[in-house]
Amino acid sequence: MQAILNVAAPIFAVILIGYLAGRFRLLGSEATTALNRFVSIFALPLLFFGTLARTPVLTVLDPALLAGFGLAVLATFGLGMLSTRIASRGEGGLAAMSLQGIASSWGNVGYMGIPLCLAAFGDAGLPPAMLAVIVTSVVSMVLGVMMIELEVAAGHGAFKTFLRAAWNVARNPLPLSIALGLVSSAIGLPIPVPAAKFIDLLGAAAAPCALFAIGLFLADKSIKQGLLEAGLATLIKLLLQPLLAAVLLSLFVDLNTTPGKVALLMATLPTAANAFVLAKQFDISIEQSTAAVLLSTAFSVLTVSAVLVWLRVT
Repeated sequence: MQAILNVAAPIFAVILIGYLAGRFRLLGSEATTALNRFVSIFALPLLFFGTLARTPVLTVLDPALLAGFGLAVLATFGLGMLSTRIASRGEGGLAAMSLQGIASSWGNVGYMGIPLCLAAFGDAGLPPAMLAVIVTSVVSMVLGVMMIELEVAAGHGAFKTFLRAAWNVARNPLPLSIALGLVSSAIGLPIPVPAAKFIDLLGAAAAPCALFAIGLFLADKSIKQGLLEAGLATLIKLLLQPLLAAVLLSLFVDLNTTPGKVALLMATLPTAANAFVLAKQFDISIEQSTAAVLLSTAFSVLTVSAVLVWLRVT
C-alpha cells in the first residue's frame, strides 16, 4: 500500500491533472502539441543525454538485461501481430499487424517509465530504464516501422524501404540523444559545469511535463471503434509482457536487484502514444491504436500499482 501511495499515486495524479486541464480546455487548443514538442525535443533528450554521458557505458549496456527484456518485447510484438490476424479473421495486412504489434509491445517507457523509475528507485533506476528505452525503440520502433514500410512502400525495393525506416528512427530526438550520450560516455567527453547545469535544469522538467502531456493527450482522444484489437493489445501489454518479462529476465538477471526490478516495472507500462502517432502518420489502424493507448493507460493504474507492491518499492 505504501508503494501505491508514495510512487504510483503521485505519478497518476499528475496524469489526471493533465487530463482535466485538457478536458476543460484550460490551456488552449495547442497545449498538447506544444507540450509534447517541448518534452520530446528538449526535456527528455537532454535528460537522456545528461544521464548517459555521465554513466559508464557498461553500466547501461548490460548484455544480460538487454537479452531478457528484449526477448519479452519481441515476443509480445509477435503476439500482437498474431492477435490482429485472429481478430480480423486473416484479413489484416502486414501494416495493420505491425501496428498492433507496436501497440502490444511498445510501452510508454519515455514519458511514464522514466518518471516512474525516478520516483521508485531514484537516480540508480535511470541506467536500466534507459536500456529499456533503447531496447523498446530498436524492437518496436525499428522493426515495426520497417514492416509497415514493407507494405506501404511495396515495389520500391527492400533497401530503399530499410533506408526510409532507418531515417524515421534516426531523426527522432530520443534515439539520437541516447546515441550521443553513449558516445560521450565511451570517449570520456567532459561536460563543462555551465552546460551540465543547463542540461540538468531542462532535464528536470522532463518527468512532470511528460506525465502532464500524457493527460493532455488522453483528453483529446475518445474510443469509438477498434475495441476488439485494442482490448487484445491491452491484455498482451499489461498482462503478458510483465509475465513474460518475469520469466525471461529471471534467466539472465537477479530480479531482486535494481536493474531487474526496473525492467519488470518498465514491462508493466501501458501502450505509448507513439502507436497512435505512427498509425496517424501511415493512416492505418488509427481507431485501434487510439483505443489501445486509452484502455491500457486506464488499466495500468491497477497493473503498475500491483507490480510496485510486488516489488516492495517504498
